[in-house]
Amino acid sequence: MAPLGTDTVKTHLTDAPWVVVLFRQSYGFHADGRKRTHYHTQESCGIAAGMFITAVHTMGLVTLTHTPSPMGFLGELLERPANEKAFLIMPVGYPVPGACVPSLTRKDDAATMVWR
Repeated sequence: MAPLGTDTVKTHLTDAPWVVVLFRQSYGFHADGRKRTHYHTQESCGIAAGMFITAVHTMGLVTLTHTPSPMGFLGELLERPANEKAFLIMPVGYPVPGACVPSLTRKDDAATMVWR
């Protein structure tokens, strides 16, 4: 993480004007109170997060996903029910002056794909 300048200090979480926490609802309840399983919640939250990030960037804002471990404290802090688990934290705002996305070396196609 050192080449990215990442450390334990996460000022983007405290300096952002908005902090969005995405919760995954693992189950719900039928009208009669019986438990109802929700399927594919991880995948659905991942898709929703991607759409949200795209919308944020389209508006000229930025976000950086954050997944602290453990995240259980968020449910208690935000008074969410037991069937909701924190999935992702996204601080949202305008980029600070001089902010840049690091230029990372990516694997080439041959290292990640098999052509048949």
